[in-house]
Amino acid sequence: MSRRGSQRGYKLPAVSTPSGELPQHPPTEISGQQSEPTTAVPHTANAPQFTAQAGKTNQLAIISLVAAIGSFFAHIIPGLGGATVAIVAIVTGFMARRQIKETGESGMGLATAGMVIGIIHLALIVLAVIGIILLIFVFGIALFGYGATHSSG
Repeated sequence: MSRRGSQRGYKLPAVSTPSGELPQHPPTEISGQQSEPTTAVPHTANAPQFTAQAGKTNQLAIISLVAAIGSFFAHIIPGLGGATVAIVAIVTGFMARRQIKETGESGMGLATAGMVIGIIHLALIVLAVIGIILLIFVFGIALFGYGATHSSG
């Protein structure tokens, strides 16, 4: 033990900060109770300035949802197909979500719905193609009798 620690009744010297040197803290505020912003947002000259109008829905979000729903009907158009329109819905949905985060427009739900419907449609197309391939093999074996004509030795 140190020399001071071995002495009985030894007290550490008092340490205090003068009241004028204490840090000043802003008053406590409850979230959502502020009437105006507490800090100003700095203006940068080179950054693009976006101003969203109240109630304006992002156009790409609308396109994403319309393309996603239309992709189910686009299979009848030769060359275009539903998969292409579903991919358009997914891509425009991602673009819309990014724009909505930057501009503050409404339509996040539309963009998300367009993406989800487009992804589900692509998944159904993949499952349908796999199912058709399996059916071709099953009917091929059943019709041509692979097991009956193939000798094992």
